[in-house]
Amino acid sequence: MIVKFKKNSEDYPDMTSGQHYAVIGIEADNLRVLNDQGRPYLYPPRLFEVTDYRQPSDWITETGEDGEKYAYPLQLNRSGFFEDFFDGEAEAVAAFWRTVNWQLSAAEAV
Repeated sequence: MIVKFKKNSEDYPDMTSGQHYAVIGIEADNLRVLNDQGRPYLYPPRLFEVTDYRQPSDWITETGEDGEKYAYPLQLNRSGFFEDFFDGEAEAVAAFWRTVNWQLSAAEAV
């Protein structure tokens, strides 16, 4: 899935108006993208225009109790993964970059 950031906002200084971003996961309907500083943060979908709705076929998609969507590649789809990543745990950091680099290279080929 590819999205375009709609407009600059002082609430989101780490994003650029009109820039396209690859979605690397969905958590409670929020989109996880690599921001301009290369950090994988969650952002509300209202900030974006979806330009390519295709979700990678290897993502595991689940629906929460209130109908919210969760979708991640298998390697990133475990409870606490991003807490481990942001804590700098080597295994999580390596798994993240390996998965994201593969996803981004596959997106370029499409």
